[in-house]
Amino acid sequence: MHSFSRAAESLSLPSSRITRVVKELEAFLGVRLLQRTTRHISLTPDGSLYYDHCRRLLADIQAVESSFPGSAGQPRGRLRVDMTLSLARLVIIPAIKDFQSRFPDVELTLTMADRTVELVQEGIDCVIRAGTPQDSPTLVAKRVGAFDWITCASPEYLMLHGTPKTLQDLSKHEAVGYLSSRTARPLEWHYVVDGEDCCIGMQERLIVNDTDAYVACALEGLGIIRAGSYMVTQHLRTGRLRRVLEDYAAPAVPLSVLYPQNRHLSPTVRAFVDWVSEVMGAAEADWRVE
Repeated sequence: MHSFSRAAESLSLPSSRITRVVKELEAFLGVRLLQRTTRHISLTPDGSLYYDHCRRLLADIQAVESSFPGSAGQPRGRLRVDMTLSLARLVIIPAIKDFQSRFPDVELTLTMADRTVELVQEGIDCVIRAGTPQDSPTLVAKRVGAFDWITCASPEYLMLHGTPKTLQDLSKHEAVGYLSSRTARPLEWHYVVDGEDCCIGMQERLIVNDTDAYVACALEGLGIIRAGSYMVTQHLRTGRLRRVLEDYAAPAVPLSVLYPQNRHLSPTVRAFVDWVSEVMGAAEADWRVE
């Protein structure tokens, strides 16, 4: 949460009570759990150790309780999931009624970000991320789907500027740039040519940092874009965007759910991971552009 006020807000408690409880816990343990500054709060090494142990204990308790006949392992309680705004809007939210009907005892919170998040410190149960996950001793990654990169532009843009036939032709065109929140630089365009990765530098007079705005720029004829298939398939089918450079492919981008490494995965997280795998599997067929 990074602040007592945000933690209090999420728990529907006064921030003064959160502060008092933390101070009492630190006094009881005899260690400092949180490093406080005027603008930021983070876990100390002792705090991180204590949190990890408590999280594992709670997961163990939940696993034991869910094993009893009365609970039948039913998912319940709060679940906080983080993902990109475009994935939430286009894929997850349209299907969320199904999750709610299957698991009525789960209180689901969706947060939208395209940045590295600290699952433990921010109280996030799992995240959905694109790309090949980095090896982590504390996180488990399960692949739930994949999407393709699609290079496309509006008919109006192509009418004015022509249609690129080769990667070399891109030097004569303008692109809309997408600013990565992870690198603070526009994303490069990568293609596979004769089995080798080829990186293309584009002329970008307009750069945005939001995927909806990125696609909107292409629809307005402001330049060529290279976007995930799930973001542009519908516009390609209606003709508002047209695919170019179809002969130049790039490897599919995996979509994975990442969650903290625990000896016992909670029934609630397991239910969401299994459900989102189903949703992605059904959606992937719809993302294919013939």
